[in-house]
Amino acid sequence: MVDGDGTKVWIGGRIVEAEDAKISVFDHGLLYGDGVFEGMRVYGRAVFRLEDHLRRFEIGARVLGIPLAGGREAIRAIVLETARAYGGDEAYIRLILTRGRGALGVDPTTCENPQTICIVTRIHLYPEDKIARGIDLVTSSLRRPAPDAVDPGVKSLNYLNSVLAKREARLRGADEALILNARGCIAEASVANVFVCRDGVLMTPPPSEGGLPGITRASVLEIGAALGMETRECALGRMDLFSADEVFLTGSGARIVPVASLDGAPLGDPITGGRPITERILKAFAEFVLDHGTPIG
Repeated sequence: MVDGDGTKVWIGGRIVEAEDAKISVFDHGLLYGDGVFEGMRVYGRAVFRLEDHLRRFEIGARVLGIPLAGGREAIRAIVLETARAYGGDEAYIRLILTRGRGALGVDPTTCENPQTICIVTRIHLYPEDKIARGIDLVTSSLRRPAPDAVDPGVKSLNYLNSVLAKREARLRGADEALILNARGCIAEASVANVFVCRDGVLMTPPPSEGGLPGITRASVLEIGAALGMETRECALGRMDLFSADEVFLTGSGARIVPVASLDGAPLGDPITGGRPITERILKAFAEFVLDHGTPIG
């Protein structure tokens, strides 16, 4: 849930309040999902791994053929300016680039002026009690499109596959959806990467299975290695979750969230209980974010 209270939005060259942020109904980002976005976090008045996010944003725009006005430097300045205007020590940032206003029809050459938008606000994806005890997953009936159809490395504005999977999960009484690819391997959750801990080994699916190469995901792999854990990017299936000692999700919005069940079956070690590895990673992550941020000034 996004909290509009105090939200700041950079749009049309200036920063406005949320209720004053408007785009054309002919914007191709709205009409066709034609654009890219990034979700970022502010921790301790610094944007976490800003350069990594900007690089992915720039590459996504290049893949779609949408020019970045002023290049990466201009986008960085927009992000930092909007975060300063928001003023909070902690925040969520949504950076958006659309192809802009154009004629009806999917022809992108009718759009002349790309639209940059930066939203800084608060976000709450799961209730605090759920985060404390772990969220519930269900396996979605939908499948993640193959990477050669829709490359998961591009964070496009078309998230319909994730939206429908999330809706299915909520209708089935769960918090989140586990999305498989056509081969039956885990791609990711609807808006987060999946991690499995078993026998001291930290595992997550590679992007080739259909999941986003998340920046929080990369940070957790780095943290796990620094803690002396063996880390692997490998294909995983539902059985790997059922046989895991611990399971958690990662994402810029979600951060690090433990998983309590899959399809109604409890996950984790029934004898020892607890989540010692997840807790170690959470503690290390809290320090990691403070060492990998760009101050908002």
